[in-house]
Amino acid sequence: MSADMIPLISKALGETVYMVAVSMLIATIIGIPLGVLLHTTNKNQILECLVLNKVLGAVVNAVRSIPFVILMVAIIPLTRLIVGSSIGTTAAMVPLVLASVPFIGRQVETSLREIPEGIVEAAQSMGATPMQIISRVLLPEAMPNIVAQLTTVVISLVGESAMAGAIGGGGLGDLAIRYGYQRFRPDIMIATVVVLIVMVQVVQFAGNALAKKLDKR
Repeated sequence: MSADMIPLISKALGETVYMVAVSMLIATIIGIPLGVLLHTTNKNQILECLVLNKVLGAVVNAVRSIPFVILMVAIIPLTRLIVGSSIGTTAAMVPLVLASVPFIGRQVETSLREIPEGIVEAAQSMGATPMQIISRVLLPEAMPNIVAQLTTVVISLVGESAMAGAIGGGGLGDLAIRYGYQRFRPDIMIATVVVLIVMVQVVQFAGNALAKKLDKR
């Protein structure tokens, strides 16, 4: 690999980190409350509302069933409406967020289900409101599992951000396609794969460490 490719790889890495970090932040802000709603509105839960639960569940399942590549293309008009373009790193974040929100919602719901019912019942017996139970019981108890699940989502986003390069999303995927594949440069392809592997390893290590630190058991 020639020295002039190092700045290109650095730039592509920065774009990927930008896409993943901002998309994950937005998706987490939306996805965690969604997961809480999916859990608490279910049968025999503190905010039981089966109609809302079924509607939310159906929407989440519908979005999750769409392959990411198809989703990127299908929502191009929405992407243009939101960011004014369908090309570039900022535009790529729209499908990344849309794909991640239902995934995070289901992961958070699963984490909350693992909390023993006795803990919630004890909080109710002491007169805690639903919001107090959510903020002081459910989320703190489930946080180690939630962090572990969010780590999985970040890793998925790294892969999806690379796929976004197929439609001009920038980042490492775009670099691999334009310089590695189209120009028959296997060294660029290999370098891109190595960088992605290192990114995933760093994310997994950091996520595991944070989840372990939050686990008080």
